[in-house]
Amino acid sequence: MGERSAQMSQAAEAPQTEEKAKAGFILSDFLPYRIVSLGHLIGRRLSDAYAAENITIPEWRVLAVVSQADQMAARDVVALTPMDKMAVSRAAASLEEKGLVERRPDGRDKRVVLLALTGDGRALFERIARLALDYEARLIAVLTPEERRAFKAMLERLEWGAKVGC
Repeated sequence: MGERSAQMSQAAEAPQTEEKAKAGFILSDFLPYRIVSLGHLIGRRLSDAYAAENITIPEWRVLAVVSQADQMAARDVVALTPMDKMAVSRAAASLEEKGLVERRPDGRDKRVVLLALTGDGRALFERIARLALDYEARLIAVLTPEERRAFKAMLERLEWGAKVGC
């Protein structure tokens, strides 16, 4: 009976798939959809590491970007992440509350707030970064070194194309 049920299900799906194909658009084949889906899947896997350390994905992004400099303006974090000003502000406030970043006034421009990792923030960043890099290594292990280089080059071209509005 299970085999018969599967056959009926396949038969019911066939006309629907044919209609989508006739329209020329199948969501599961649409590259932007696949990229976003892959990003969500990867993000969910990595979010376990963040959750274990009691931080959110936006907090991790702020922590990771700020770790790249001694201190960084919040506006620069916005420019370097796919986050808006309010999301960066909320994440920075939460990280400050947790003692992971500190806010400092910019000596050159009093309107600018600089973010810097505390010692605890740096230690947390290093722990999570190790986990993230280990995950990345496992993920890309399915590609040959040549495929990895080509994939990164293609990603850069797609990112550029998306930024200039192809």
